[in-house]
Amino acid sequence: MSRVGRNPIPIPPEVKLKIEGNKVEVEGPKGKLSRIFHPDMEISEVSEKAYVLRPSDKWIHRSLHGLTRTLLANMINGVSKGFEKDLELQGMGYRVQRQGEKLILQVGYSHPVEVSPPPGISFEVSGNRIRVSGLDKETVGEVAAQVRRVHPPDHYKGKGIRYVGERIRLKPGKAGKAVGKKG
Repeated sequence: MSRVGRNPIPIPPEVKLKIEGNKVEVEGPKGKLSRIFHPDMEISEVSEKAYVLRPSDKWIHRSLHGLTRTLLANMINGVSKGFEKDLELQGMGYRVQRQGEKLILQVGYSHPVEVSPPPGISFEVSGNRIRVSGLDKETVGEVAAQVRRVHPPDHYKGKGIRYVGERIRLKPGKAGKAVGKKG
C-alpha cells in the first residue's frame, strides 16, 4: 500500500467534512473548499479522522491513492490554517505597493505592472516583501509563480522577484570569463 495514502488525516474539531460519493466539501473557520475526486477512490470519515482507500493494486489506483490523500489533507489544512507564500523584490528602484486588492509592481520596466488576485487570494505588502495567502494551496502557489514571472531573478546581477530564501546562482559574466579558471 502507498505509505502516504494509508496515513489517516486528522480532522480538527472546528472543521466539518461532508462526503457525497466522490465530491468532498470541507468547511472551517477560514472558509469553505470543495473538490471532486476520482470515482475509484473511496473517502470515509471515522472518529475525527479521514481515510482514503483504493479498490485494487493497479498502477493507476496506487498513483491516485497518495494524491487523493494529499489533496484532501491540503483542503483540511487550508480551511483551518490557510497557506501563504512570501516573495521579495531585489534591485535598485524596485518597488511594490498595494492599491485596493491589486499589486502595483515597478520592476525596471518603462511602466508599472498591475497584478490582480483571483477570488480567495489576498496580498500583503511590507517594504519589499509580498505575502500571497489563501485557502487553496494550489492557487496560492500558482499566483505566487505568476507574480515571480513578472520579472524573474537575473542570473548575472540577481535583480528581480524571488521567493524568500531562494538562492540564485550568479554567473561570472564577461569579466569573469576573460580571467579563466585556475586550478
